[in-house]
Amino acid sequence: MKLHLSRIEGLNQITGHGPGHVLINGVRHERGVIVLPDEVVTGWAAVFEELARVHFDALALRAPEIVLLGSGARPRFPPPGLYAGLLKARIGVEVMDTAAACRTYNILAAEGRRVAAALIPA
Repeated sequence: MKLHLSRIEGLNQITGHGPGHVLINGVRHERGVIVLPDEVVTGWAAVFEELARVHFDALALRAPEIVLLGSGARPRFPPPGLYAGLLKARIGVEVMDTAAACRTYNILAAEGRRVAAALIPA
């Protein structure tokens, strides 16, 4: 699906998604990726089953207000111990399917929020 949103200069936006990929600023990513308004981090978890504490620690280092975990084609909740560090740092965590995480990221980023989308392509 191609997403249509007014382009805000200097802000990373998710411009589309589909089976096995997400598009960030028009660039295709087929593996897990973290998107923040000012940073794109590749090489994140490729599949849900690969998620480990180190993946969530990488998010905590970037100090977002909230993390949107796009867990693939359907919402899948990781064990709470994996993201306990985020909660301890008072960083919110919302789990949803990747398509919903893409849409929600764009809205929150456009509002000026310090949001991180951790996306596993569906």
